[in-house]
Amino acid sequence: MTFPPFTEEHTLLRQTVRDFVMKELYPFRKEWDDAGEWPAREVLRRMAALGLLGIRFPEECGGAGMDWWAHTAMVEELAACRNGGVTMSIFVHTDISTPVIAELGTEEQKEEFLRPAFAAEKIGALGITEPGCGSDVASLLTTARSDGGDYVINGAKTFITNGAFADFIILAVRTGGPSHAGISLVIFPTNTPGFSVGKKIDKLGTRSVDSSLLHFDNCRIPKRYLLGEENAGFLYIMRNFQGERLVGALMCTSGMEVQIQDALAYGKTRTAFGRPIANFQVWRHKFAELLTSVKAAKMLTYHAVDKMNRGEEATLEISMAKLFAGDLAQRVAYDCLQFHGGYGFTEEYDIARAYRDVRILPIGGGSSEIMKEIIAKWCGM
Repeated sequence: MTFPPFTEEHTLLRQTVRDFVMKELYPFRKEWDDAGEWPAREVLRRMAALGLLGIRFPEECGGAGMDWWAHTAMVEELAACRNGGVTMSIFVHTDISTPVIAELGTEEQKEEFLRPAFAAEKIGALGITEPGCGSDVASLLTTARSDGGDYVINGAKTFITNGAFADFIILAVRTGGPSHAGISLVIFPTNTPGFSVGKKIDKLGTRSVDSSLLHFDNCRIPKRYLLGEENAGFLYIMRNFQGERLVGALMCTSGMEVQIQDALAYGKTRTAFGRPIANFQVWRHKFAELLTSVKAAKMLTYHAVDKMNRGEEATLEISMAKLFAGDLAQRVAYDCLQFHGGYGFTEEYDIARAYRDVRILPIGGGSSEIMKEIIAKWCGM
């Protein structure tokens, strides 16, 4: 069997995505970074018109009814936009906020939130991280007090991508006692009275999309917005992280390929000591090493994609892929910037933005240190 099992259908999908990226995203990569925002609502609507927002979800809830390999093709082609903030914002909508509704949501919840999300009529975000806890999800403090048929929510979330403009947030709240056993997930409409967006966090990278501080002050939502069972949210979060982490690994591998491609193109035109710098052995060997490592990261990630696509347990493989690809992405960006010399330290070339953007990849969705703990546990250590 050919591996990876990409078909002609996937090739056509890639071309659709690449055409869209080069027309709608790539020309604005620096402009949006400089502005600190991008026109998410308008661009996502154009993606929805092409059927790109629900590729791996069933047609009955507004998706395209395709598989993880089709989604992989889309993720890889989006890397050509050369703006990590834009791709992160898109994937928060497609791979972080919507999958949990598809998995746990009632038919009513799917009609109210999921179908509009795939049509870009509503934009989603995920609200877990708080000022006092990130990886330690079990310590979150935002509360959802039961009051008749409602939950009354109080607390704060931070580093919430899409938080400044999302229409709904998949919100982790404490409905029970301490630790992981008292956490639930709810769908939180952002037009709820008492909700407010605080300061926009000034970040090293992914500058074209917000990461915001959110406040919840006696926000009342109906209990029908509970996702799954009450106090089972920690398990749901851990399960939802797998898709997020897998897409994170794919972002790493596809982004590294773009950076190397750009560097080699630069190296053919930039001369030093009378010849193109790409011809120097020190750099030819360096890129041979990088290309080999990226290929290894890609095959490991594809192995995890294959297991996910088959519906098999893939926590170990996904954790390994995110760890390996996320850490490798730092080295590839470093070496590609170094290859550009002084020009790499300027905003004239895309590598400067890539160097900033990749730094979030071993942190977001579970840090490399957390991945190592998961791997050790699954390997019986």
